[in-house]
Amino acid sequence: MMTGIRRVRRSGFVGFWRNAYVSLSAIFVMTVALFVIGATMFIEQLFTTALTTLQSKVDINVYFVPTASEDDIKSLKNAVSALPDVAKVVYTSREDALLNYQERYKNNEIAMQALAELGENPLGATIAIQANETAQYESINRFLEEQRQAGGPQGSIIEEINYARNKESIDKLSAIVVAIEQASFITMIVLLVAAVLISFNTIRLAIYTAREEISIMRLVGASNTFIRGPFMLQGIMYGLVAGIFSILILYPILIWIGPHTELFFEINLYTYFIQNFATIFGTLVGIGVVLGFVSSTLAVARYLRV
Repeated sequence: MMTGIRRVRRSGFVGFWRNAYVSLSAIFVMTVALFVIGATMFIEQLFTTALTTLQSKVDINVYFVPTASEDDIKSLKNAVSALPDVAKVVYTSREDALLNYQERYKNNEIAMQALAELGENPLGATIAIQANETAQYESINRFLEEQRQAGGPQGSIIEEINYARNKESIDKLSAIVVAIEQASFITMIVLLVAAVLISFNTIRLAIYTAREEISIMRLVGASNTFIRGPFMLQGIMYGLVAGIFSILILYPILIWIGPHTELFFEINLYTYFIQNFATIFGTLVGIGVVLGFVSSTLAVARYLRV
């Protein structure tokens, strides 16, 4: 068995180098496909980080009436925090709200004069609610509206819920998230199919080139494994080499673009690449090897009748 494996391996390497131009063509196309897949992975990471940043700035604010008691506000805050869709609830007291207002409008003489004429704090406490996902704000708002319409102590203390004002931004953000996920998935599928078809045709060409040698091996009684194995090994080698080449191409590009992405998207892609090198390398090389193996297996099954 070990002798047979060594012979298959040797024949696969010999076929790989003997058909160098064919092999390079397959490797080139698979490298392009894997490079685009890798680039798609990094672009998706950029958008994911950007969307996470945007999502952290989108929330629902609940404004309480100035006469609301701390106990009633705390009770509602605890009820909201207990919701499974809620990621974080930030409470701002009346005093903090007044300090924030004074800091924001300190250069506005009219606003500060109006505040001084009132003689008391006209602002109520607020809570800012962040959901785990943008699509969950609808259910959180529904819960708050139910509390307000219930008419109990918790409901009567709510003066305003700003979900309606933020709904357009939340809906757009949700649509962007879905669109990016769908576009990334479709791009990956198209590139994977293209790589399989190209590798498939390359193996088919290699089989056609070696048709006379295959006929001789059949006549001398070579096993099916010995005849098919080298071609399948070549497909695996195409994917392995293409995966390594795609990493080598991505590396200098990420070094150059890393500082720019950190400036605009708050993530350095080069640092992300280094920190996740094993995963990225394994993913791209693994996809290449699987594509090469699958395409060569299909080509052998289709065009090599043994």
